[in-house]
Amino acid sequence: MKKIVVTIAVFVIAAVLGCVGGYTARKQTAEKQIGSAEEEARRIVDDAREKSQAEKKAAVLEAKEEIHQMRQELDKDTKERRNELSRQERRVVQKEENLDRKMDSLEKKEVMLSKKETRLNESQARLDEMQAREDAELERIAALSREEARTILMNEVEEELKRDKAVKIKEYEAQIKDEADKKARDIISMAIQRSAADHVAETTVTVVNLPSDDMKGRIIGREGRNIRTLEMLTGIDLIIDDTPEAVLLSGFDSVRREVARVALERLISDGRIHPARIEEMVEKAQREVESRMKENGEQATFKVGVHGIHPELVKLLGRLKYRTSYGQNVLNHSIEVATLAGIMASELGVDVNLAKRAGLLHDIGKAVDHEVEGPHVTIGADLAKRYRENKNVVNAIAAHHGDVEPLTVEAVLVAAADAVSAARPGARRESLEMYLKRLKMLEDIAESFEGVERCFAIQAGREVRVMVKPDKVDDLEAVTLAHEIVKKIEKDLDYPGQVKATIIRETRVVDYAK
Repeated sequence: MKKIVVTIAVFVIAAVLGCVGGYTARKQTAEKQIGSAEEEARRIVDDAREKSQAEKKAAVLEAKEEIHQMRQELDKDTKERRNELSRQERRVVQKEENLDRKMDSLEKKEVMLSKKETRLNESQARLDEMQAREDAELERIAALSREEARTILMNEVEEELKRDKAVKIKEYEAQIKDEADKKARDIISMAIQRSAADHVAETTVTVVNLPSDDMKGRIIGREGRNIRTLEMLTGIDLIIDDTPEAVLLSGFDSVRREVARVALERLISDGRIHPARIEEMVEKAQREVESRMKENGEQATFKVGVHGIHPELVKLLGRLKYRTSYGQNVLNHSIEVATLAGIMASELGVDVNLAKRAGLLHDIGKAVDHEVEGPHVTIGADLAKRYRENKNVVNAIAAHHGDVEPLTVEAVLVAAADAVSAARPGARRESLEMYLKRLKMLEDIAESFEGVERCFAIQAGREVRVMVKPDKVDDLEAVTLAHEIVKKIEKDLDYPGQVKATIIRETRVVDYAK
């Protein structure tokens, strides 16, 4: 038992010693591991510290580089901003200077305007005062107050409006009557047509033959611009109807009608028909007709045997070929008077050349009587005196209608020859002359208004076309002008039917490419 206890004790002691030894060994091993771990930890810490120091230095360098770059960019941006601010400051300074100058100029203008306004106010005050004095003086002279004068004027306007209303009513009544009496008017028109004298058509109408009816459309032009241009430039009315291959030129002025005929025939021959070409051809035709008139005058002097007449008088003689007196051609009449006066002078034994010369020139005033005021006798005597004709020729011209006393036998013979030539059967027709005079008076009435450039009576006196100056007559004034012309025609002229006044206001702008 004792051995078991000893054994157990020994075993317990061995176990305790084993445990103590194992513990000590493990403790030493652990201490060694802890020492090596601490050493490794210190090494790791040192490595980390060295690495962090390097990274820190790199980060510091990188940060410094970035800060340096940002500082450069900031300096550059600051410099640009400073430059921009400097430029803006300069512009602001310039604008301020400009504004100062403008303000100075405006102040000066304001001072000038103030002075002008003061002067205008003073002038207006003076004008008001003068107007008041004039109104008072007019009221004193007329023995009417302003209100009374206004009342009278309004009454006159009211009367005129009543008259216009009555005229309109009359026109409507006439229109209704015309429609009701259509059959009667047709009969009357046929009777007038059958009884119309041939010499009227011969003296107022010219026929131009066409190569084909297609030419009529080209003469009319697009929207009628060609025919309007030709009528406006010549003052002649073109009648394009169903007559095959023919166009009628209607107008009381033979010279205008001849110019229109020559121009139209040239246009037809040329084939190019447009407004610019028409204007060119009309100018050429005018020059050609003037040349023909000179030739006609020279032929008349050769035919009669009178020489040494001034060239201007010869040209005026040729113009008489396109002038009629009571339906009688004036140039033929002058040649006839010169021949009759020469024959009578030869029979009486007086100066034949003087009688012929005075007979040929006795109606020379009719060549320009539509341009110069006064009777053709006085105009002709003045022309002969101007171009240094013999005083006896001047006296014969002035005395051939008995306006002055004849100083020579030749003057008496010229007056007798004029009467013989005019009195022979069929020489003259009173109705045609009155018709032409009426057309001339119609043109004179229209030309008497301010702003009228030229005018033409067309459609046998049923219409007067008035070309006005566009810089003096505007569109509204054209309406008033047409009304005034119509009123003056109604007042001063006797005419059948009605007369239409057409105002044409045209502005042309011409330039040349060189």
